Amino acid sequence: MRVCVIGTGYVGLVTGACLADTGNDVWCVDKDEEKISKLNQGIVPIYEPGLEDIVKRNLAGGRLRFTTDIAEGVSRGLFVFIAVGTPPNHDGSADLSAVFDVAENIGMAIDNYKIVATKSTVPIGTTYKVKEIISSKLKERRAPDVEFDIASCPEFLKEGSAVEDFQHPDRIIIGTENGRTAELLKELLAPFTMREDRFFVTSIPTAELIKYAANAMLATRISFINELARLCDRVGADIEAVRKGIGLDSRIGSSFLYAGPGYGGSCFPKDVKALIDTARQNGVDLSILKAVDEVNETQRDYVFSKIRDYFNGDLKGVRIALWGLSFKPDTDDVRESPAVAIAKRIIEAGGAVQAFDPAATEQARKVLGEHAITYFNDCYEALRGADALLLATEWKMFRQPDFDRMKELLSRPVIFDARNQYDPHKLRQRGFACFGVGR
Repeated sequence: MRVCVIGTGYVGLVTGACLADTGNDVWCVDKDEEKISKLNQGIVPIYEPGLEDIVKRNLAGGRLRFTTDIAEGVSRGLFVFIAVGTPPNHDGSADLSAVFDVAENIGMAIDNYKIVATKSTVPIGTTYKVKEIISSKLKERRAPDVEFDIASCPEFLKEGSAVEDFQHPDRIIIGTENGRTAELLKELLAPFTMREDRFFVTSIPTAELIKYAANAMLATRISFINELARLCDRVGADIEAVRKGIGLDSRIGSSFLYAGPGYGGSCFPKDVKALIDTARQNGVDLSILKAVDEVNETQRDYVFSKIRDYFNGDLKGVRIALWGLSFKPDTDDVRESPAVAIAKRIIEAGGAVQAFDPAATEQARKVLGEHAITYFNDCYEALRGADALLLATEWKMFRQPDFDRMKELLSRPVIFDARNQYDPHKLRQRGFACFGVGR
């Protein structure tokens, strides 16, 4: 089948590459000429395990093509997926300008039947707005008889496991106006549900809301456990034991119940805010989600306060080694990263940062710059002479480090474990001062 994917970020590139890998002819479109040039050379601009191999394999096989010409991509595909960014505006609402620009371009380009599906995370009603824009452009072209259908096909990909999530989804949501569109999308996506039918077909507004509701629920669990962690710090309880204790309840489970510096990335922060804004526009006050957002905003301050308090409120001249810059492991994405946010607070308070991340250094450098921060290519070298270590991102390589070597390199044996990776009792036996979250 022939597919056009507009946008080559995490969602669009993974979607296009994985669809090509099942034998489809895929055109990926992006206005960034440098990015498209690199992709045509097999150079993947994002860190995502397994993605580069798929891109190179399908480029070589002629099934995957990259272009800046949106008209070319749209004309070749039966399916046109919109996968451009929807970043937050200052008021928390989703910036849909890129989605609507794409819709205008689609309307100017189509000359035969297409299925246009929003894969970007968009507020309720956006897909219908896309339909209106395309129809308007067709009328301007005096081509109102060109037929197209719309759909909402939200993605549920986790950065760091996006390829695996796409190839083995736990569900595929299809929001559509008619059965024909649903059946064609099912046919396209059937190779990813060979063992079990995981399709869920519903209305377009419902599909749009499912995506937001899923992320909001997961964000709620994270903020909930982080609030409990603050209480644990006050009353001497252990949040890890609490997490395990409540996670054994089959009604609750253990997923997304890990205390830390708060959630980050390109999805949870903006999607929670966008859902709050959508509700506000429709006269509904989502008070629970407002609290979720507030807790998350203050959680990185809570972690920073542990560092500040240890140094008696004065970080001038203090050097903090920072392990981790990405918002989560197995990605180079630093958008809304708690690690980056805390690094900024340390620097603003007069401290210096010695940072290491196995994948996200260059992305973090664009955000943090070079002032009062030094980037290292080795995690142990980042410790040399530092007054304390802050573990901010739970990369696997940090799980069982050489603690004796760490103690020798640090000027003080102090660890702020913002991810609760280490047993504080064992570290104290080794002579470290260890501060977790809720431990």
